[in-house]
Amino acid sequence: MVDISDEAFDDLVNDALDQIPDEFARRLVNVAIQVADYNEEHPTYLGLYVGVALPDRTHHHTGFLPDAIFIYKEALKRYCHSEEDLAEQVKVTVFHEVGHYFGLEEDDLERLGWG
Repeated sequence: MVDISDEAFDDLVNDALDQIPDEFARRLVNVAIQVADYNEEHPTYLGLYVGVALPDRTHHHTGFLPDAIFIYKEALKRYCHSEEDLAEQVKVTVFHEVGHYFGLEEDDLERLGWG
């Protein structure tokens, strides 16, 4: 387990978001990125995307609440063994969940190294 402050963890998430290539970051709209301790139903989840992936949206997709990406701080801290490992796993988790927003499936994400 890695013990870092909430502020330091938020910095890791922001650093990961800053590494998303511009052509994707520009299309990342109406999505809230939230840090939570755990997923109550699945405490081992490191992250979760909740919403309708871009390829699945129709022209009628308006008036909905923002999609959400949850990054689970305590689950990630327990999963990792060093701050370097945590930083890398936060990046992988952020990219993984952003990938779901863009419609990538688990096998696609595994192939990209964001499994």
